[in-house]
Amino acid sequence: MRFISERTSIPVPRVICAFTHCQKTYILMERIKGDMIGVGWVRRDEESKAKLLSKLKSMIQEMREIPAPEGTKIASADGGSMFDCRLPGTSFKMLRFGPFNGIQDFHRHLRSGIEFDPTCTFDPEIQEFITQHGKSWPLKFTHGDLSSLNILIRGDDIVGIIDWETSGWYPSYWEYTTAYQVNPQNSFWVNEIDKFLLPMPEELAMERTRQKYFGVI
Repeated sequence: MRFISERTSIPVPRVICAFTHCQKTYILMERIKGDMIGVGWVRRDEESKAKLLSKLKSMIQEMREIPAPEGTKIASADGGSMFDCRLPGTSFKMLRFGPFNGIQDFHRHLRSGIEFDPTCTFDPEIQEFITQHGKSWPLKFTHGDLSSLNILIRGDDIVGIIDWETSGWYPSYWEYTTAYQVNPQNSFWVNEIDKFLLPMPEELAMERTRQKYFGVI
């Protein structure tokens, strides 16, 4: 949150302090007064929806224009490991992963180390998926969970974007594909994603293949 507040105009909670006590880490932060964007969304008129989504789009574009660090390291804001409970893991501790020296190392992790092998009888869908994974994408700073639950509004203004624990430097498609991993509380949100993020249908199909064969929690 400090990283974002120092580099953008995106509204995030002000961090007052952070500390570790009894092996648990705590953050004391400002409380932002607002409602989740999904509250009453289906009853909101189209003009109001368009205003909010336009403002959200501008904020995300500003974030994605933060210059990437030198190299192609996939990492958190401070260059360390990342966290995402939607990726496979056998314990809470193992839900941390990385950092990775490049996109291909990251992709290898996502597919459990499996490489393309013409002598193996992989399903053709898996073979195509591994080939797609071999492509290159620019690094962009990514929130990683642009759910309607994490966007706070008052009226037609966005007053906060919260829950940055999944953020970091990722391939440019990661923001789009993770936004599509909505939960039952905000299933309507899939109809709005293309209005504030650049549609990347090929990458979305690629990521759905990964989820199909390599699983999510």
